[in-house]
Amino acid sequence: MASEHDIIVVDDHPLFRRGVIQLLKMDPSFNVVAEAGDFEAAMVAVRERDPDIVLLDLNMKHTSGVEILTAIKTFDPSIRVIMLTVSDSPSDLLQCFQNGADGYLLKDQEPEQILEDIQKAAKGQTVLSASMNQALAECLREESFSKERRVSELTEREKSVLKLIAQGKTNKEIGKALEISDGTVKVHVKHVLHKLSFRSRVEAAVWAKAVSYTHLTLPTTSRV
Repeated sequence: MASEHDIIVVDDHPLFRRGVIQLLKMDPSFNVVAEAGDFEAAMVAVRERDPDIVLLDLNMKHTSGVEILTAIKTFDPSIRVIMLTVSDSPSDLLQCFQNGADGYLLKDQEPEQILEDIQKAAKGQTVLSASMNQALAECLREESFSKERRVSELTEREKSVLKLIAQGKTNKEIGKALEISDGTVKVHVKHVLHKLSFRSRVEAAVWAKAVSYTHLTLPTTSRV
């Protein structure tokens, strides 16, 4: 049976890369198509292998993980990039999400949990190490990030879409829940990002989750 998800592992420690690759082999739906330890090798692999997922270290000796993240998202925004790092710094976490990361996992998690989180990411969910939830909440309370979000400017439908984004739903799942097409969902997501001044869908998701938008009862309005 063909593998469903092609993955590239980027880390400047060969032994750690090997360990991650062995872990991924436990799931037959994952196929590691390349590994890299620096910016150039990573981008060559991305261009040549067109992966579904990139597992990316943040702090490498000669390479910035954020620089690679930005380059990957510029090349192909549909590639899911999961940061796999030792850094539990709130500022690092925030910077990665603001630059389009689809997840942020710590290397000291149990291997089984890392694998489970990567499986969730492969299905379109935003993943975050449990221990980083508090750090994220603290980031979002800072004035620089928690600037006024004009949620009241959203239509009823856009609020529903934001709520489902906060729950980690994919566009397909949102469309099914709201009985609208994937294309219509994409339009609503675009409007949500613009109105709330977010640079990425992931940034919107982590903000909405951190402020408990997931559980809010949406107000009734006359707008559609």
